[in-house]
Amino acid sequence: MSWSIKVPSSTSNLGAGFDSIGLALNLYLELQVTRASEWEFIAGSDCLAGIPTGKDNLVYEIVEQVASKYGKTDQIPACQVVMKSEIPLARGLGSSATAIIAGIELANILLELGLSRDDKVQIATEVEGHPDNVAPSLLGGCVIGHYDGKVTYTKIPVKGVTFVAVIPGFELKTKDARAVLPKEFSFKESVQASSVANVSVAAICKGDWDVLGEMMEKDHFHQPYRKGLIPHYDELYQFLNQEAYGVFLSGAGPTMIAVVDDKKVFTVIKEWQRKYPDYQWLPLQVENSGATAYKTVEEIS
Repeated sequence: MSWSIKVPSSTSNLGAGFDSIGLALNLYLELQVTRASEWEFIAGSDCLAGIPTGKDNLVYEIVEQVASKYGKTDQIPACQVVMKSEIPLARGLGSSATAIIAGIELANILLELGLSRDDKVQIATEVEGHPDNVAPSLLGGCVIGHYDGKVTYTKIPVKGVTFVAVIPGFELKTKDARAVLPKEFSFKESVQASSVANVSVAAICKGDWDVLGEMMEKDHFHQPYRKGLIPHYDELYQFLNQEAYGVFLSGAGPTMIAVVDDKKVFTVIKEWQRKYPDYQWLPLQVENSGATAYKTVEEIS
């Protein structure tokens, strides 16, 4: 018996939507799962080289957490899992969130839990601590979420724009990026930051990318503090903004994303690649369908 699981990557924050706004992108983590005598994880793509091969793999750890939640830890059947991924690790594109979603989907299959999508979002958010990456990877589209022990969210489809990921050659760990953030804001600063986030959400709902780009530039929550961790941030930001609706730091970084009109994206990318050849340039579309999990049809010999 075997199954396939496919989970899209994500970008989060979109400027001022700190820990609350994210959208799914068409880079994927894929799992091919078959029953086996013991747990084994196999890297099927170069970017996963060196992943833990046993029960210390994050996907299994999530399976075990879900099983424990439902009192089924002793019912987990062993599997061989071949993992393939197009998502660069530690670059702010939700690689760990895809593993969390994959683990939840796998637990749901193996233990026959019958989880709803709302159940899965709740579990994933409890694991992650906020919904901004896990919710879009599960649901697809743009997801705006709130978490206070219970997750509440709204999903918005996104069309007409391409999200160009500008990926440097170095990693940035989320814990290091969080360490530079302020511990608190004054009341006045909080009102300003909140108003920017509110207008950002309204702009996404309307598809008003010019306004969203303007709000991205006014973010108070994280970009002003994290940009110092990224060489050439200001230079690259100004350069990209000449042709993009807006530019934002993807998740905790170091990837930057330019929001570009579909009609001109390939023209501008050629110029951007010529100017900055040391970066990886990925034109990405929003994945509006989210994660999929299904039984694989076995060939009859």
